[in-house]
Amino acid sequence: MILEAQRGEVAAALSEVLPVLIAIVPFGMVFGALAIDAGLTAFQAMGFSAAIYAGASQLVILQLVALGTPLWSILVAVVALNFRHVLYSASVGRKLGRFNTGEKALAFYLLVDPTFAAAEERAAHRTLTKRFYFTYAAVLYVVWLASTYGGIVFGKLIGDQRAIGLDVLLPIYFLALTLGFRRRDGFLTVFAVSAITSVAVYLTLGSPWHVTLGGLAGILSAVLRAPSERPAP
Repeated sequence: MILEAQRGEVAAALSEVLPVLIAIVPFGMVFGALAIDAGLTAFQAMGFSAAIYAGASQLVILQLVALGTPLWSILVAVVALNFRHVLYSASVGRKLGRFNTGEKALAFYLLVDPTFAAAEERAAHRTLTKRFYFTYAAVLYVVWLASTYGGIVFGKLIGDQRAIGLDVLLPIYFLALTLGFRRRDGFLTVFAVSAITSVAVYLTLGSPWHVTLGGLAGILSAVLRAPSERPAP
């Protein structure tokens, strides 16, 4: 019975991660191609994907380096863009009760947008197991590296990713994941506050601050709304 349950967790993770790969593969190939065009060696490009493992940040760094942006400015931009991962860790960390310290560290390292959404959705209906989490996260990580290498080798065949819409695949996919939480109490309020704040920040401060501040605004609205939803004693 235990073995069957473990196999069921692996099968569930694979069934959920496979559709994500449709967006991950072209996005990773775009990064690999752009990295080579920016002057990185194949080894540097692969190291980039393996160590940083954050597609949006990797592309931002390439663009800023190409513009001759100072190092401090690049670091600020990346921290602003990736600060949402701190919020992800705070949320998912509460569901990792069965993980030891080393496993939690690895889980947080592999925690990217699709993994966060899948973990939250899974935890909303049942216990988030190590087998499910690491199967999902490991497949995503390996495919990201493989697609980066594919972009390095075959990048010249891709052409302009914006012309064929590859640059919007991941944002569209993550929007679909976000809407998966629409049945939760307070979803529309949090979603609206976060979206409005993100747009306002984007139009004033610009990218990538809209990602972090929009997320913080949504969290703040949820915190302020929560006390009124608690049942009376």
